[in-house]
Amino acid sequence: MINSYLKNKIINGDSIEELKKIPDETFDLIFADPPYNLQLKKQLSRPDRSKVDAVNDAWDQFDSFKSYDLFTIKWLEECKRILKKNGSIWVIGSYHNIFRVGSIIQDLGFWILNDVIWNKNNPMPNFRGTRFTNAHETLIWASKNENSKYTFNYQSLKCLNDDLQMRSTWSLPICNGKERLKNKGVKVHSTQKPESLLHRIILASTNKGNLILDPFLGSGTTAVVSKKLGRNFFGIEKEKNYYDAAFKRIKDTKVIQDEYLDALKNNRSKPRVPFGSLVELGIIKPGTEIFDQKKQINAKIMIDGSIKYRKSEGSIHKVAAQILGAESCNGWTFWYYKSGNSLKPIDDLRQRLRPTT
Repeated sequence: MINSYLKNKIINGDSIEELKKIPDETFDLIFADPPYNLQLKKQLSRPDRSKVDAVNDAWDQFDSFKSYDLFTIKWLEECKRILKKNGSIWVIGSYHNIFRVGSIIQDLGFWILNDVIWNKNNPMPNFRGTRFTNAHETLIWASKNENSKYTFNYQSLKCLNDDLQMRSTWSLPICNGKERLKNKGVKVHSTQKPESLLHRIILASTNKGNLILDPFLGSGTTAVVSKKLGRNFFGIEKEKNYYDAAFKRIKDTKVIQDEYLDALKNNRSKPRVPFGSLVELGIIKPGTEIFDQKKQINAKIMIDGSIKYRKSEGSIHKVAAQILGAESCNGWTFWYYKSGNSLKPIDDLRQRLRPTT
């Protein structure tokens, strides 16, 4: 049951102080975009001497690495406390801070699952020509602890990526165009994140109706995407001008129709059933013929769950791949067995071994 005080609300206040008020194990997911502590010493300029609109805001300035580390420990400790036991957290940063944050994440007992590189399609150039163009940011994805049964919608991410496994390098543009919030032509927030980035994170790590926290809400991207995707959100933002902009942006956001919010079921979450289990349990007998869907190819099942087709032998997957001349093939969908006068996919037999709940 989601606390009505938290559900789909944002607060204008100090993040650490507001986090302390939240009950233990409240959130399914936390996305944090904390200050990066960029340590800019002076105004940046282009070769034509025009000023660069860099991140020089007061909220990004700390006296020392020690003070930044203490700040990081405080908000991460609270996030760990209020994260559900099977929840997960994403934290984004640059080379200025992400390694310090990552060390603290591990020290506090979170379990790092992946680091993800957000490769910016359109990064800001390095105007001085003294370093590589900084074209990426790093995200750390971690569960509450090593034993957490965190959400990962593998099938949805694979579908999002044209049926290829989603890799840990994501090429997405920075926030620009109509999505970028502006006030009289000036950017409202210097580090507004693109909705595409949060769409992927929320799709990967949550399900409909889950509750998501953003302790540094900024211009409200996390809340906006959560609302669109049928999730619940709670955000905290200290700067009043950011809070006001986020509030209006969230209010103007429309939820995607419920009929389009369903995602692919994650087959990886089901117990794995080897084909050999069907043989040793007598569900399908050695010597049984199995066929392709058009019944043009037939193979026979061996006592160890392997199959033979002409001179090919091996698993249902390996033999199907050899027949198709492919690197791989899902044998569960390629092979069929006779049931009366019709052919049925062997995958139907596997379902008998899976729990119904």
